[in-house]
Amino acid sequence: MATLLLLRHGRTTANADGGLAGRQPVELDDTGRAQATAVGGRLAGLPLAAVVTSPLIRCRQTLELALPGAEPVVDDGLIECGYGDWEGQSLKKLAKEPLWPVVQQHPSAAAFPQGESMAAMSARAVAAVRAWDARITAEHGPEAVWLACSHGDVIKAIVADALGVHLDLFQRIVADPASVTAIRYTPLRPFLVRLNDTGGDLSALVPPPRKRRRRPARAAESDAAVGGGAGAAG
Repeated sequence: MATLLLLRHGRTTANADGGLAGRQPVELDDTGRAQATAVGGRLAGLPLAAVVTSPLIRCRQTLELALPGAEPVVDDGLIECGYGDWEGQSLKKLAKEPLWPVVQQHPSAAAFPQGESMAAMSARAVAAVRAWDARITAEHGPEAVWLACSHGDVIKAIVADALGVHLDLFQRIVADPASVTAIRYTPLRPFLVRLNDTGGDLSALVPPPRKRRRRPARAAESDAAVGGGAGAAG
């Protein structure tokens, strides 16, 4: 199957001020623009079969700086969680709300007032990336690499699904601004290839050309490397 690169948008004015932007049209700050430009240098040269994005401006700004030649496709399934009445408020203030410990310790039960539940956010985001991955694999082959630009909690939820862990554990995952996380889906299981990568070489994420195998491809693609494997070829 294809390789998915999950890119979180660069830092925003709300991130810098300690606020919860949600779906508000907050933009990148100077640091975020620098982060987007820097991650563009890391992505340069990767043969991206498709670029998909959340509709929010901070993601679109990130892609304009990181991949100026790309033509991103907007998918509402990648939009930020709908935090409802929490949007625009400071995290310091929200930490005093009765719902805060639920969000931290039992997020699968958290539903934001006048907003979305975290479980619903996870379900639609996972459905979106899995549908895109299947489509890109069918159109471009299993060696294809594609990119989706989204938001911190959305990326964390997708990673939790790939790891097969409950949504209640997703707060243990970190997705920093302008970080890259790579997931490779296979017929039997996903593989988390990179997590929260903010500075490494990304060229090794391009799968090598497929070799002929005597074993059925379905089994071989989904098998883990016992003992850890040799890693990407240098």
